[in-house]
Amino acid sequence: MQAGDSGSAVDGRRAALKALAAAGLALAGGGLGAAAETKSGTASGTADSGMLRRRIPSSGELIAAVGLGTYQSFDVADSADPALEQVLARFVARGGQVVDSSPMYGRSESVVGDLSAKLGLRDRLFLATKVWTSGRADGIRQMETSLTRLRTRQIDLMQVHNLLDWRLQLPTLREWKQQGRIRYLGVTHYHEGAYREVEAVLRAEKPDFVQINYSMAERDAESRLLPLAQELGIAVIINRPFAKASLFARVRGQPLPEWAVEFDCASWAQFFLKFILAQPAVSCAIPATSKLQHLEDNLAAGHGRLPDARQRARMSEYLARI
Repeated sequence: MQAGDSGSAVDGRRAALKALAAAGLALAGGGLGAAAETKSGTASGTADSGMLRRRIPSSGELIAAVGLGTYQSFDVADSADPALEQVLARFVARGGQVVDSSPMYGRSESVVGDLSAKLGLRDRLFLATKVWTSGRADGIRQMETSLTRLRTRQIDLMQVHNLLDWRLQLPTLREWKQQGRIRYLGVTHYHEGAYREVEAVLRAEKPDFVQINYSMAERDAESRLLPLAQELGIAVIINRPFAKASLFARVRGQPLPEWAVEFDCASWAQFFLKFILAQPAVSCAIPATSKLQHLEDNLAAGHGRLPDARQRARMSEYLARI
C-alpha cells in the first residue's frame, strides 16, 4: 500500500496556501499542449507550463516531475465526481502528466479512465498502473482489465506491484512492450524492507522504471537504490512523498523557515516535495490528493528553483529540530 495525502493535514495546508498567495508566487498557467509536446519528444527541459520535467533514461522522453497518485483519493463510487473531474482537468492544465494507479486501489483505474475520456485528456496523460497478482494467465487477465478500465489501447507504464511474482510477470510485460500494448515497464515497492530484493531485480532486469518510497521521513533509498537507478539508467517514481501525511502532522503549527524562499518554496508541501525533486535520480513524485487546493500546492513544487546540497542539509537540520 502507499499514500500521499491525508485529510488530517487540511488546516495546516490551508494556512500554507494562504502563505503561497501572499508571497505572490504564480502557479503556471500553461496549456495542455505542454504535455503533448513532451509525448512527441520535442520538449526541451521545461515546457510552456514552467513545470520541471525529467528525462526517462531508456528513451529520452520528458515527463513532468510532479504527478498524481490515486490511492484512496480516486477510489470513489461515482466516476462523475465533480471534485475529481476538476482535479484531473486542472492537473493537466497546470502541466501535470503522470497519473499512477493500480488494480489494488479499488475503483481508481475506472474513475481515471472515465474522467480522462469525458474530458478528452488521454493523449495528454502518462498513464501508469500495475499488475498485482500471481501467475501468467491471471496477470494477463488483470492487465486486460486495466486497459478496459482506463479506456485506452495502450498503457504508458505497466509496473509489477510490490514485486509480486515478478519472475513470471516481467516476461509478459516485455512481450506487451514489444507488441506496443505498453510503452514502458517497471517494478514497485513501498517499504524499505524490500530494498534488497528491489536492488537485485534492478541489476538483473534493468526495467525502464522503479517506483519506491522516499521522503524527508523515509530516506533509506538515498544510500543505495537512488544511486543504483541513476547508474543503471532507470527512471524513478517516488511514492509516499509525505510519509502517509506524517510529515504534515510533524510540522503542524510550525512556521516555514523564511529562507525557503531561496528555492521558491511557500508551503510545507512544497518544502517536502522540493527536497525529493532535488535528487537528480528522481524522475517524478506522485502525491495523491482529491482536493484542488492541495493539487495546486503540490504542483507548485515543480516550478522555480530547487534546493542545492547545502540547502537540503539545512532543510534536514530544520526538520530534525521540530
